Amino acid sequence: MSTPSSADARPDFVKCGNLLPVITQDAATGEVLMLAYMNEEAYDETLSTGRAVYYSRSRNKLWRKGEESGNVQKVVGVFLDCDRDTLLLKVEQIGGAACHEGYKSCFFRQVTDDGLKVIAQRIFDPAEVYHKK
Repeated sequence: MSTPSSADARPDFVKCGNLLPVITQDAATGEVLMLAYMNEEAYDETLSTGRAVYYSRSRNKLWRKGEESGNVQKVVGVFLDCDRDTLLLKVEQIGGAACHEGYKSCFFRQVTDDGLKVIAQRIFDPAEVYHKK
């Protein structure tokens, strides 16, 4: 991947306080895996490496997807919406799980009349993968 040279071809990071929402989708199935954020540095690194890099708002630093879990995202395509303030990544999810709670998708719960219902199988135990103390 290469970084677009024209200013019009780049996301408008200034418009959204330097953080843009990123929808991440499985390139093969179309399943929405997660929603995250990118700053300009994360965007440029994603384009130059072909691996998804986000900005962690809770840790205030770049988050190279899979750096702890091994569940990396190989970027297949990058799409920019009409306002240039939202990104869509189509990825190959390597390792099977995009969610830090061990599910393929972060959207593993459905809102029902009876409350939240888990609608997916957990792929890994986060306590074992992240060695939380």
